Amino acid sequence: MGLITMMNFVGVVVVLFLGFCHVSMAEKKTYIVHMAKHDMPTSFGEDHRQWFDASLKSVSESAEMIYTYEKVIHGFSTRLSVQEAESLENLPGILSVLPELKYELHTTRTPEFLGLDQNADLFPQSAGDSDVVIGVFDTGVWPESKSFDDTGMGPVPSAWNGACETGTNFTLSNCNRKLIGARFFAKGYEATLGPIDESKENRSPRDDDGHGTHTSTTTGGSVVTGANLLGYASGSARGMAPRARVAVYKVCWVGGCFSSDILAAMEKAITDNVNVMSMSLGGGTADYYRDSVAIGAFAAMEKGILVSCSAGNAGPTPYSLSNVSPWITTVGAGTLDRDFPAYVSLGNGKNYSGVSLYKGPSLPNKMLPIVYAGNASNSTSGALCMPGTLIPEMVKGKLVLCDRGVNARVQKGSVVKEAGGAGMVLTNTAANGEELVADAHLLPATTVGQKAGDEIRKYVISDASPTATILFEGTKLGIEPSPVVASFSSRGPNTITPEILKPDILAPGVNILAGWSGAVGPTGLPDDSRRVEFNIISGTSMSCPHVSGLAALLKAAHPNWSPAAIKSALMTTAYTAYKNGKIIEDLATGNPSTPFDHGAGHVDPVSALNPGLVYDISADDYFDFLCALNYTAAQIQVVTKRTTGCDSTKKYSVGDLNYPSFAVVVPSGSSSKSGGATVVKQTRTLTNVGGESSTYKVSTFSDNKSVQISVMPQTLSFSQVNEKKSYTVTFTAASMPVNSNAFGRIEWSDGKRVVGSTVAVSW
Repeated sequence: MGLITMMNFVGVVVVLFLGFCHVSMAEKKTYIVHMAKHDMPTSFGEDHRQWFDASLKSVSESAEMIYTYEKVIHGFSTRLSVQEAESLENLPGILSVLPELKYELHTTRTPEFLGLDQNADLFPQSAGDSDVVIGVFDTGVWPESKSFDDTGMGPVPSAWNGACETGTNFTLSNCNRKLIGARFFAKGYEATLGPIDESKENRSPRDDDGHGTHTSTTTGGSVVTGANLLGYASGSARGMAPRARVAVYKVCWVGGCFSSDILAAMEKAITDNVNVMSMSLGGGTADYYRDSVAIGAFAAMEKGILVSCSAGNAGPTPYSLSNVSPWITTVGAGTLDRDFPAYVSLGNGKNYSGVSLYKGPSLPNKMLPIVYAGNASNSTSGALCMPGTLIPEMVKGKLVLCDRGVNARVQKGSVVKEAGGAGMVLTNTAANGEELVADAHLLPATTVGQKAGDEIRKYVISDASPTATILFEGTKLGIEPSPVVASFSSRGPNTITPEILKPDILAPGVNILAGWSGAVGPTGLPDDSRRVEFNIISGTSMSCPHVSGLAALLKAAHPNWSPAAIKSALMTTAYTAYKNGKIIEDLATGNPSTPFDHGAGHVDPVSALNPGLVYDISADDYFDFLCALNYTAAQIQVVTKRTTGCDSTKKYSVGDLNYPSFAVVVPSGSSSKSGGATVVKQTRTLTNVGGESSTYKVSTFSDNKSVQISVMPQTLSFSQVNEKKSYTVTFTAASMPVNSNAFGRIEWSDGKRVVGSTVAVSW
């Protein structure tokens, strides 16, 4: 999985979506062992740990348990050989023995952009909001950040069971009434990679990376006036839920994030009594019974905890999502209405717009020679400005044009600087198109889109004496259109369950200003000696904590709402079009985005506060969903810890999960035909949370004549709070080529509020 920052290793796009990597094939590997709780022999009494240990010792005398689990799963983690793992799996009472996975990180003007500044009075400011606790699973925390100032906050909530764990450079005094908990989990990491090198990172909750401080202050940071990065994006920084409490669970280290540690952290967070879990990590997809985060999130959901995860930074490739289980809120990334322009001016009189967060000695007030890196290197990859590939004599005192890709964007600038270059123009290639992500470069530099880059390269290569300069314009607001879907934001369809539309929602994730670690510079590079209180980075790692914080606001306003109700409120009030009626743009293509890009749409927290109706989902509903997937009893037990089986007399349908959106998969050769068309029916139930009697009327829209959408009944009347009413949607789909898609909407309105659902139909 990966902390999804687009850090490109780099400061500003900390693509901490560190990706899905397998643990190395050492002789012994870490396994997570799922046990059938009710199969424990009576001879062990109530001591499950003794049963775990006896089972383990029967296959390996030397093996030790790394963690034992009770809440997220029933079982333990340990180091075994492949043969020992196979032997263990054959013992009675063992549901599954799964190899541990390594996850990596998915790598401010946001409150104003979301409308929270003008509508602060809509959200409670006394009782509930300061009792909500957001648990952040990441690289730890820099507790000295001003965003953790607890001035004006009351006593720690009485329900809080958490702790402030001490360790290297971290004491009890580092926690306060804002940062009320801090834990670290390294046993699984150390079991695989050996003891943590405390000369390189702190064996404590302290954040040596910056990513964890950024996500935790984004979601629940206090208001800090005068926040900025090197003078850029100056203003007040505040988290989405500035009065919420924050608890940090450090599960990611220099070598990655390991699932045994992540599960242990989720276990603690449940007993600590967090209300929201924010996890900016993701990776490859797996069936839910093999996905540790999905399994842990199911247990959290049963306890009333909303789990928000980043979608991943693998876009714009289709089918690139992480964290797709329906009980997780999966968040994609969009842009803000803010930019950091830095123009390239060429000797031929042409100018091209780019972006940069560079602050430092300026370029000479004259045009400089510019050279293409590919022509100033003896390496076949010279154009990429990889370390050691540039010939100093050919770049000294010049601007260098580098191609984006492979190594971190900011590292390319460091390479140019080390070779004696005066500055850098970084050009996107086809992989990134026109997406511009700003970086706090170590030398004067700007990033331009593919089209501009192609023209600049053509000029530099063809002109006998090419010259250029870079003009830095600071911070610009009011950028339109905004938001647009970030190119890097991972896309649907959902590879595990195509009938569940993912991502769920879009939130700000590009060039986000938030708190930073004092242990590392804004680029994250070893040679970056600068230290900043705030940094601007990008990724779905940044969009996830926005939604986590907004979920905390809704939980404070509606303490009795379930995680599904909160998620529904955010999804059904999201917007998919600008005020001019045009659909939100996809930065990767310049065309209108689709539900596979933006999910339900871009979050609108003010509307979400009073959605009128919600689609609620219980743990029993999710159990039925797993039955509809034809999972075995053992597989369902791994996810749910329930011993009950599916009802053989009941007809289960994946499409009937009470989800706030619709993803219809038209089966090939369907027997349910009507005049040569395929007919698919799905049922939904709405719960009245509007507080008054009301009547909602339905309207439908399809962007393709091949799909007709009809709803019965067309009117739903509610007379009391929490009253439930059901309806059935009939999708009639004509024959279309395989891999075709159609999109639409179903909206219920009482004249004041609109409860909207996105529709995606796939052949």
